Amino acid sequence: MQYFITGASGFIGRRLVKKLLAREDSTIYFLVRAAEKESLANLYDFWECDAKRAIPVVGDLTEPLLGVAAVDRKKLGKKTTHFFHLAAIYDLSADADIQLKVNVEGTRNTVNFAEEIGAKHFHLFSSIASAGMFEGLFREDMFEEAEGLDHPYFKTKHDSEGIVRRECSIPWRIYRPAIVVGDSRTGEIDKIDGPYYFFKLIQKMRKMLPAWMPTVGIEGGRINVVPVDFLVNAVDHIAHAKGEDGKCFHLVDPMPMRVGDLLNTFARAAHAPEMTMRINAAVFSFIPRHMRKALLALTPVRRIRHAVMKDLGLPEDMFRFVNYPTRFDCRETSRVLKGTGIVVPPLENYAWRLWDYWERNLDPDLFIDRSLRGQVEGRVVLITGASSGIGKATAWKLAEAGAHVVTIARDKEQLDDVVAEFAAAGLKLHAYVGDLADMASAEAVTQQVLAEHGVVDVLINNAGRSIRRAIENSFERFHDFERTMQLNFFGSLKVTMGVLPRMIAQKRGHIINISSIGVLTNAPRFSAYVASKSALDAWTRCAASEFADRGINFTTINMPLVKTPMIAPTKIYDQVPTLTPEEAAALICDAVIHKQVRVATRLGITGQVLHALVPRVAQIIMNTTFRMFPDSSAAKEKKAGMLPEMPSADQVAFQQFMRGIYF
Repeated sequence: MQYFITGASGFIGRRLVKKLLAREDSTIYFLVRAAEKESLANLYDFWECDAKRAIPVVGDLTEPLLGVAAVDRKKLGKKTTHFFHLAAIYDLSADADIQLKVNVEGTRNTVNFAEEIGAKHFHLFSSIASAGMFEGLFREDMFEEAEGLDHPYFKTKHDSEGIVRRECSIPWRIYRPAIVVGDSRTGEIDKIDGPYYFFKLIQKMRKMLPAWMPTVGIEGGRINVVPVDFLVNAVDHIAHAKGEDGKCFHLVDPMPMRVGDLLNTFARAAHAPEMTMRINAAVFSFIPRHMRKALLALTPVRRIRHAVMKDLGLPEDMFRFVNYPTRFDCRETSRVLKGTGIVVPPLENYAWRLWDYWERNLDPDLFIDRSLRGQVEGRVVLITGASSGIGKATAWKLAEAGAHVVTIARDKEQLDDVVAEFAAAGLKLHAYVGDLADMASAEAVTQQVLAEHGVVDVLINNAGRSIRRAIENSFERFHDFERTMQLNFFGSLKVTMGVLPRMIAQKRGHIINISSIGVLTNAPRFSAYVASKSALDAWTRCAASEFADRGINFTTINMPLVKTPMIAPTKIYDQVPTLTPEEAAALICDAVIHKQVRVATRLGITGQVLHALVPRVAQIIMNTTFRMFPDSSAAKEKKAGMLPEMPSADQVAFQQFMRGIYF
């Protein structure tokens, strides 16, 4: 048999050609643009054939008779048994004029060409979109009944069908596929479309929340998806079946899922939390259409909507189709395919393959230089308190990645030792002595850094002090609160306010504030420390909102307990699960790369959720831990030389339990 195919290089077209080539004595002619002819090697590799069986024909869909030269038309010799027209723009966001030119006029040009070369059968790949926003059950023999065709894509797919039905003199068959996803056996796909738009959102939820955490989602109409291998197998069989000309076939799932169920299926595949509570999008239909349009036309609303959709990676029109009202009858398709074994596989059986292929090959983050070197090489990074602990470990990683690392700390001797240690390893650390708890010193040293380095590209506010003491033991120690606030909040703020003007001028910058898990969990005995970090968190949220459109990013890291000299005096921490400084530095470097708004452990987020949803329960839990672990000897101001208290059996058991859920 001799076939002619438009759109042979597309996702569906490539697989259909390969399927047809499996037929004995088949020869494929396929349309290519002149610019594509020199890049056909990949196609032939995929098809596992050469130009003897798959023959390119140079032309253009938008030209009369597809722009195919007369000599090439003559070579076809009126021997084409089946003509498949797949080429079209499958993009909801594409320009309306382009869609009209390609989808409608291109179909008319294709029909005329097929008639010119004497094709015996004409096969049009349409779409369920040709039904528009029809409310109810749309049968395979329905066409004129389509409604709600105001979207350009829906309109052009409907009109292209009309051309075939009214103008094509060749026996024709029309195929209306549902949303086509990847291969059910391999997961392979080559574009982001349909449910794939929600994959980035699901991925973000997985990173933020444990899989068991219930979340609120959206519910809507039934979304019909089919894997590409089912589509190709079905078309191959139907196209060669006798007596089916002049019919339309719905290549759909006879049991489509609702939006919420479909998204939860992919959430399970991604090991992300499921949407246990769902808000039906239909509730918004109670708002009169003219009011909705007027509201969405407001500049603040449009700006917020655009920013949110961009951050989630969703197209602007996506939520227009969430409450999709159309269901599709497929009895004719089922009749022709009966007994062939060609059926739509349950999405639950292959969703994991789709997710895995997307995350390994199509995740947009894969195409961004996410290496630490790619983000900081040649950039000035200021880290406060890098003479030890977390700051030192972070400075080391950044210096190894090619950053110009600058630090501010109080202890000159310790700084000199660290600089020498870096130098011995072939690394450069620019060290400045300054007391950030002293506002005059903080301002002076910040200006010195700017004068000598010009600008700070990344600021990491790491220097801080912590005090573990119950409020009951702090009545006579108000200075603890003053000192903690002075360094943790005012000192960090002073440095930040110093570097911000330069960041604003260059329209680029990143400020990372090292906060604490205690801010999320409201940890008892850390009232001074948590209060100071909470103040910094609140200021950061305000600043992030003000500078969201200025190219300046803010990140808050709610750091869990880290094994540093700062916690060494509290011996009870010897048995508590902690991060190493290197692990903490890895969290900071990840924030430098990805510029998240917040970095927190799952334990911290769980604590925050508990305090938000069931505050009384959260208080009881925290009070239990408060009573279980007393103040240290130092906090109680016991005399030197007293033996430390041994942990009780309950304390040891609780500490071991926490090791398993710490993250």
